[in-house]
Parts: sequence; C-alpha cells; structure tokens
Amino acid sequence: MITSFNPPDFSRFQTRALVGGIVGLVLLLISVVIDRRLFFQAYLVGFTFWAGIAIGSLALLMLQHLTGGGWGLVIRRVLEAATRTLPLVVALFIPIVIGSHPLYEWTNAEVLESHPVVKFKEPYLNLPFFTVRAAIYLGVWLLLSFLLNKWSLEQDRTGDGKFAKNMRVLSGPGMVLFIFTVTFAAIDWFMSLEPEWFSTIYGLIYVASWGLSALAFTIAVMAWLSKEEPMNRIVAPLHFHDLGKLLLAMVMLWAYFAFSQYLIIWSGNLPEEIEYYLIRIQGAWGAIIVTVAILHFGAPFLFLLSRDLKRDPHKLVFVALLVLVMRVIDLLWMLLPAFTHEHFSLKHLAFALVSTIGVGGLWLWFFFWQLGKRALIPINDPQFESVMEQQHAAGH
Repeated sequence: MITSFNPPDFSRFQTRALVGGIVGLVLLLISVVIDRRLFFQAYLVGFTFWAGIAIGSLALLMLQHLTGGGWGLVIRRVLEAATRTLPLVVALFIPIVIGSHPLYEWTNAEVLESHPVVKFKEPYLNLPFFTVRAAIYLGVWLLLSFLLNKWSLEQDRTGDGKFAKNMRVLSGPGMVLFIFTVTFAAIDWFMSLEPEWFSTIYGLIYVASWGLSALAFTIAVMAWLSKEEPMNRIVAPLHFHDLGKLLLAMVMLWAYFAFSQYLIIWSGNLPEEIEYYLIRIQGAWGAIIVTVAILHFGAPFLFLLSRDLKRDPHKLVFVALLVLVMRVIDLLWMLLPAFTHEHFSLKHLAFALVSTIGVGGLWLWFFFWQLGKRALIPINDPQFESVMEQQHAAGH
C-alpha cells in the first residue's frame, strides 16, 4: 500500500552537484587568463547542452498532455521540475549577451565592411535586435512553463478536471510556438556563429536534439527513481517500454534531420554551403562525426529494437546515458569548428567539457531542488487510477 508520494531526500545530490558546478566554473575562469574569447566560446557549449534539456522538457511536457497515457503521467513531475529551471537558464544566458563580441563576428564593424553578405544581414544580425528576440524566445518558454506548472499544482490541490483540460488546450498552440521559437533561437544563437552560412533545416535539428536530450535525461532520472519509494511501486516495465519506443523515435528523427541537411548540401555542392562540412570532416573532426554516426544513431537504434531492453530500466538507462554523452560530443562538433575552423583545438575541447560540467552542476542543483518540492505523482490527474491499475496488472 502506497502511503506517500513525497520524493526521496535529494540533499546529498544537490550538494554534490553544486560543488561540482562551482569547481567546474572556477576552472572555466582560468580560460579568461588564456584568452577571453575562449571563455565565452567554451561557455556557449555548456549553456547549450543544459538549456536544451530544460527547453526540450517543455516540449515533452506538452506532448504528454496532448497524447495522454501512463508514460506521461509517471514522468510529468520530472519534466515539470526541468521546465522550472528556465529562470536559471535565463540567468545563464546573460554571459552570452555580454560575450557577444567574442562570439559573433557580425557584431564587429570590420567584419561587416569586409563581408558584403554579412553586411546585407545587418538589419537582422545586430545586437539590440538579437537581444530583443532572445527575450521573446525565453519569455514564451517561461510563460508556457509557468502556466503548465501552475495548473498542475492547482489540479493537485483541488482535483478539478478543468485544469487538465486547460493544460491540454494550451499544449496544442504551445507546441507550435515551441517549434518556431526553438528554430529561430537556433538560427540566432548558433547558426549566426558562421554568418555567411545558412541552412533551412538547421533549426529543426535543434528541435529534435533538444527533445532527445530531455527524453534521455528523463529516462536516466526515472531509472534511478524507480529504485526508490514511492516510484518503485508505481513505475512498471510497460512505462519504460513506452519511453524506450519514444527514445527510438527521437533518435531516428534527429538522425533524419541531421542527415537530410548533409545530403541536401552535398547534392547542391554550392561554395557558400559546403564550407560548413569541409571544416568538419577533416582530421579529428572527421573522426568525431564518424563516432557520432555510430554511437549516437547506429548503436542506440540497434539496442532500442529489443523489447526486453526497453522494458528493463537497468539496461535502458545505459542507452539513455550513451545518448546524453553523444549529445555533448555532437554539440562540440557543431559549435567549436565555428571558432577553430579546420583546426582541432584540444584547448577549446577541454574548456568546453569543463564548461559542460560547471553549468551542469548548477543546473542539476536547481533541478533537484525543484523536483523535491512536489509529490512525484499528480494524484488528482484523471489518468491516475488507470495508471495504478496498470501497475497492479504488472505485478508490482
């Protein structure tokens, strides 16, 4: 008999995460002594990875409100806690605005004068408009997160079914807003690192990859929570089976977008487009993208075809962690060559990894703090009884 849905004590994990984050950020500050530009370039990688999990969790939260099902109910509190880290993401974005000149060459007058293509884009690529657009993207995500979390809490308190309807109704247009805002954010924050290059599918790659990162992170957290009270009496193998199937679909979607971009640019063979890949397929960068193809798509795809693996959280979590690691490596491949070009810089690589650890420590500390503030299951949700019946049927 389940007597409480309160979360376990996360204080130990919060402390470790905060200490790790502080150490990582202190080490990152060493890069300021070496090269101020290096600090901001490395910081962008860490920010992008962890912000992607928070923002991608918002998409998954809206998706489960739209589709329903036990898989969405059991992970809702994890997704909600991840979306409540968005105020921290906003604060973490401030250094990117401060470091815009080291990051974005279109902020430099000399570059504008010597590159007519970049000069032509100046009405869009200018710092004031860049900042305003970023505020709009972040504001939309914050508003969606605020409303979904507020209504979810009100549903817990009152049991009123209107809040479930509110969340479902909001999630439809919310998903549309999510796709547009993430697409334009990817163009502004990442594609403009190389302002003469462009891709019409670039934003969708981030839509898929941020959703994939969020899902892999959620599976990892759920695999751990399923060992503890109360989730060990609620989460059934069929829930992990559903999450594993969704992970397989997300891996395939990301691979489809990424390969489509390469195929279109390769077939077009236009000088202004192929430069992006020419600097990313040489030397160590070429070896890295082959590794990404094998371990980010090939291995997870084959593993997730197994029904038994998807139903076993102890096995599924290793696939999820592999996906998270490869997401970091893929980000390194996508972002760092914009600064180092065809040269492979161990210095950039090392500080980017330190940045990922530092920013990640702060983000995880904030995440576990939020996760511990609410019951792990929305007990007044209309689907609660059916999920509990599934749990009993599974023999828990």
